[in-house]
Parts: sequence; C-alpha cells; structure tokens
Amino acid sequence: MNYSNHKLKKVGINYVSKNFNVIKRGIFSLLVLGLTFTSCSNNDEVTATEDVTQDTIEVQRSAEIDQIDNILGDLVIDAYEQQEFELADRIEYTQDNPTRETYSRDIPECVTITLVAQQNYREVTLDFGTEGCVVNGHLIQGQIVFDYTRNPEAQQIAINYNLIDFYFDAKNVIASRSILKELSNDNGNPQFTHNLSVTVIWPNGVQASREGTRIREWVEGFGSGVFSDNVFEITGDWTATFVNGNTHTYEVLVPLRREVICAFFVSGSFDVQRTNFGGIFDFGEGNCDNQATFTFNNGTEIPIVLN
Repeated sequence: MNYSNHKLKKVGINYVSKNFNVIKRGIFSLLVLGLTFTSCSNNDEVTATEDVTQDTIEVQRSAEIDQIDNILGDLVIDAYEQQEFELADRIEYTQDNPTRETYSRDIPECVTITLVAQQNYREVTLDFGTEGCVVNGHLIQGQIVFDYTRNPEAQQIAINYNLIDFYFDAKNVIASRSILKELSNDNGNPQFTHNLSVTVIWPNGVQASREGTRIREWVEGFGSGVFSDNVFEITGDWTATFVNGNTHTYEVLVPLRREVICAFFVSGSFDVQRTNFGGIFDFGEGNCDNQATFTFNNGTEIPIVLN
C-alpha cells in the first residue's frame, strides 16, 4: 500500500514535470515568435524611416538645383539686358539727344564680362574666375558663355549658353542650355522659356540630372534699367533623376514668385511625385527666407531648410 502510494506520487511528479516542460517550451516558442514579429516590425519601421529620409534628402537636393537654375537665369538675363540696353542707348544718343542713361546691373564687379560683337551676332562671357565670386551669397567659379543674334524687329530671341568649368557652392554644374525670350506674352509681359537640361554633381559624388521646361514671366521691373527691382513668376514642369535610379516629376501648382533681391522663392508651390512617394513643396506666403515645407501625400508635413 505504501509502495503503491509512493508509485502514484512518483507518476504524478513525472506527469507534472512533463506538462511543465511542454508549457515551458510553449512559452519559449511564443517569446521567440514575439521577438521575431517585433524584429520584423522594427525592421519595417527602420526601412520606412530610411525611405522617408532618402525621399526628403532628394527633395532637398532638387530645391538646391532650383536655386542654381534661378541664379543662372538671373545672370544670363541680366547680362543680356545690359548689352541690349546699352546698345539701344548708344544708338539713340545723338547731338540732339545727348542724355546717356545707365543700366544698373545686379552682377557684382568681381565678374568679368567680355563682349564679342560681329554685325548682329553677340557672344558674351561671364567669367567668375578660378577662385570664384560671391553672387547672392553663393560662391560661383568658372564661366557662362552665351550668344544670340540681334533682331530688334523679332518677337522672339533665342539665347544659347554653355557652362565652362562651372561650380556653384562647390557643386559641379554641367549644362548646355537655351532660353527663348518673347518680347510680349498674352499678358503683355516679357517672357523667358528656359530649357532645364542640367547635371549637378555634389562634392561627395552624389549626382542628379534635370530635364524639362520652366517659363519665367517678367511681372515687375521691366524696362526700368535696374535689374534688382525685377520680379518673375515661374511655371513649368520637369523631371529630376538621381544616380540611384530614383526619378521625381515636378509640376508647378501655384506660380513660384522670384524677387531678384531675394536668394529664394518667396511663395508658390509645386507637386512632387514618384512611385510610392509624393507631396507638395511650398515656399510660403511671401517672406524672403530659407524656410519651406513639404507635405507628404499622407498629410505628414516636414520643414525644409534651403541652403
């Protein structure tokens, strides 16, 4: 009897022990499974964060190309208007009209401007030197060379320009582009249609290219002889392609307001889209600052600081 009780107790102990081991293995399996799901979840979150960071960096770099486009356009148009203004003034200057007007350009004196004139053909070189020249707070090195054929009767003038050993804040800019000037658009304003074909290489080797069209309507300051009072409104669409294969498309929604006295767009917005990513880039409501915002398609808004 005592033996039977002892045996029963022993069997009971083995039964409990086996069940405890089963439970223990089950708990361990759940813990492993839980850790696996947590790890996958964390990895997904990290991947999503990296994707958003990469997308934001690319939008930022595209904004830097915008700045390069703005200042390139300013420089070519300013130099072109200076040549045309001074030539018109020389033609109009006579003994009966001895008053000589001057053109107040916005290009700093550290830029050497050279003109080659043959009949109606003009070639203009803007040389920023190998050490560079600061323009609107940006260090520019190299040359811009543009040419055009004068025709005072023409409603459109084609201006072609090339960049030679050109650097913008240490970014190498490679471009051979054109600008079509219309003397008067449907609003009665001068208008410049820019070809945006350009490649930008950052100092760390990152590279991006842009193709498209930008229309620059001259809404204020035309004909004043002072370039710094000019205001342009910009529309258009373009595509930016990054070295990693990502391609972004851009379309202006609200005209981008370019006041020459400001290094940045002061207002306006454009739509940015690529696979699984998109949003609205907004320059604000008129303040001259380096602040902008980007709102993702899901409504998330992040600040963008322009360089």
